[in-house]
Amino acid sequence: MTALATLHNLHPVSLEDLNAAAELQTRVDRKYLLTRRDLPAVLAQLPAGTEVLEVGGERLLRYASRYFDTPELDSYLGAAHGRRRRFKVRARTYVDSGGSFLEVKTRGGRSATVKDRVPVGDDGVRAGLDEAAVGYAAGMLAEAGIPHAEPIAQRLEPVLTTGYRRATLLLPGDDGDASRGTIDIDLRWRDLHAPDDTGTLTLPDAVIVETKSGCRAGALDRALWRCGHRPATVSKYATGLAALRPGLPRNKWHRTLQRHFSTPKGHA
Repeated sequence: MTALATLHNLHPVSLEDLNAAAELQTRVDRKYLLTRRDLPAVLAQLPAGTEVLEVGGERLLRYASRYFDTPELDSYLGAAHGRRRRFKVRARTYVDSGGSFLEVKTRGGRSATVKDRVPVGDDGVRAGLDEAAVGYAAGMLAEAGIPHAEPIAQRLEPVLTTGYRRATLLLPGDDGDASRGTIDIDLRWRDLHAPDDTGTLTLPDAVIVETKSGCRAGALDRALWRCGHRPATVSKYATGLAALRPGLPRNKWHRTLQRHFSTPKGHA
């Protein structure tokens, strides 16, 4: 049975019920890089009662994101050098379900990710941030203790776009606490500072699985572990930009880049 067939055999869950059961805006994330042929064995390990998000009859929903950074790449370098207080700013569009949101993710102690977001119009995805979005980003960065939050927010510009299809799982927990997981396929990146015919990267055979739980590992983590998969160091923004711009500091993602990322078009 293929992975896609397995997803279609799961019971559907609505977005409202998914968020009510496991919103998890403050959470611990773990990411895994698999091949498509690895995925069916993992899905076969999911516990009874696992559900998949369904919107308008679709279970693999299209996502598009535009990442913002300063000209000096403060966001990227914060991740590359493992700075204790770092951030990520993106505008994400839910292509099938509708709506675009500006998301500010900050990282503090104990590996916890805190994400806040506000709705934005299509211009917030295609172009730079307007005054309201800059003010929102500045406030969130300052609240997280990011140094020079306001000047950073004022200098944010579009750097990279990503696109993929995503299945979102709701998994039961042994203690009654549900957890979430996402499965991303058809991954693609575009460096917005590269010429039109270069700076693109696609990974048609790769799958990024991300688990989102509280302090303890969830059912999807345990399914992955039973199949021999361990968390990988990967970020759609930072690892993608490192692959597209080989001159950037990239030691943090060296193993992931060597194993899973092909040479981008225009950088052969």
